[in-house]
Amino acid sequence: MTSMKSTKPMTSTTSRTAAASVALLALLLPLPLATAGTSFAADTSVAVAGPPAAGPESHRTTVELPRPTGRFAVGREDLHLVDRSRTDPWAGSGPRELMVTMRYPARHDTGRTTHYLTSEEARLLLVDRGLDQVIPVETLTGTRTHDRTGARPVAGRYPLIVLSPGFTTHRSTLTALAEDLASRGYVVASVDHAYESVGTAFPGGRVLTCLACEKVTDEAGYRTVGETRARDVSFLLDRLTGRNPVWRHAGLIDKSRIAMAGHSIGGASTAAAMAADHRIRAGINMDGGFSTPVPAAGLGGRPFMLLGAQQRGPGGNASWDRDWPLLDGWKRWITFADSGHFTFTDFPAIGEQLGLPDDEAPLPGARSVELTRRYVTAFFEQHLGGRPQPVLDGPSSDAPEVRFHTP
Repeated sequence: MTSMKSTKPMTSTTSRTAAASVALLALLLPLPLATAGTSFAADTSVAVAGPPAAGPESHRTTVELPRPTGRFAVGREDLHLVDRSRTDPWAGSGPRELMVTMRYPARHDTGRTTHYLTSEEARLLLVDRGLDQVIPVETLTGTRTHDRTGARPVAGRYPLIVLSPGFTTHRSTLTALAEDLASRGYVVASVDHAYESVGTAFPGGRVLTCLACEKVTDEAGYRTVGETRARDVSFLLDRLTGRNPVWRHAGLIDKSRIAMAGHSIGGASTAAAMAADHRIRAGINMDGGFSTPVPAAGLGGRPFMLLGAQQRGPGGNASWDRDWPLLDGWKRWITFADSGHFTFTDFPAIGEQLGLPDDEAPLPGARSVELTRRYVTAFFEQHLGGRPQPVLDGPSSDAPEVRFHTP
C-alpha cells in the first residue's frame, strides 16, 4: 500500500509525475478518523500496487468528469449563507455559515467555465497530506467540470435536491451527480458545512479548515454532526424558499417537491433532516451509517433509499439493520458489487483516468458514476416526478452489479 504520509518528493520530472499520479487518489480520500461502534466511519485507505505502467495515460495530470446525460446545460452559482441564530458548534463562537453551490437547468452556450476546487482549497489539501512539493495544485484545480457560472436558466419550476458530502470532504466531491441531476431538470443545492472539510473557501479570502475533525472522536460526536447538518438544511430551505429568498433564481424552485441525498455522514444527515423538516419529501443515504438513528416513529411514510457499497448488505452494518424496520414508507436497500465507500462520489472516475484502480473496489470509475446517476435519478423521478421507474423494482439484466436486499 502506498501511504500518502510516506510519499517523498523525487528528483527527476518523470519520477515526480509518476509519484503524483500514484498519490492522487489517496490524496482525495480523507484521513482515517477514530470512531466507536456502529460503523459510521469506513475504511479510508486505498491500495495501490505501484506506479502505472508506461503509456499515454501514465503521466496524465488533468481529468474530466463524465458528461451530464440530460438535455439541459448546467448553470452554477455559489452562495454564502450566515445563520445568525446559531453559534457554530465547532468554532465555539460566531454564527453558523454555509457555502452552497446551486446548479440548475440552463441554456446552452451561455456562461463561463468553472474550477473543480479553488487554488487555495487544493493547496491546503496538498499541504495537509505532505504532497505540496510532489503534486501541482493544477492537478486538482484543473479537473474539468460541465457547469457554467452566469448561464441563463431555462424558465420553469423544478424540484429541489439538497446534496450533503461526506465528513472531511468538499461539496465538489458530488459534482458528477449534481451536474447530471441539473441537466435532467432539477435544481441542486450542494452544501459545504463550515469547519467539516479539510478546506473550504469562504468570502473575504477565508478558507475554513476541519475544526470538527479535532473534536469528533466517537458516536456522540458523529451524532452532533448529523443533527447540526439537519439544522443547516432547514436553514438553507428557509433561505431558498422563504418570502425573501437569497438566490436570484429562486423562482425556478418548486417548493412542493424537495428531497435530499448525501454521501457517508451526509447520508446519515439526510434521515436526520427528514425527521426534523417535513418539507423534505424523500431521501437517499449513500453508504453512510445512521449516526443519528431513524426515529422510532419513522419518517412519516416518506420514501427512503439505502444505496451502499457491497459490504452494506444485511448483516454488514449494524445501524442499517437496526433502522431498516423503522423506515415506514416506500423503501429500497440496494448495493453495488465490487464497490467501496467512495464509489458514489467523483473519486473513482478521477482515479480511473489517472490509471489508479482500487483493488478493493474494482468497479470501474465510469461505471460507478453511471450506476449512481441511474438509481439516484430514478428514485427522484419516481418520488418527485410521479413517473414510475421499473429499474427500482428489482434486478436488471443490464446492471448485473446491482443487488436488491429484502431483509
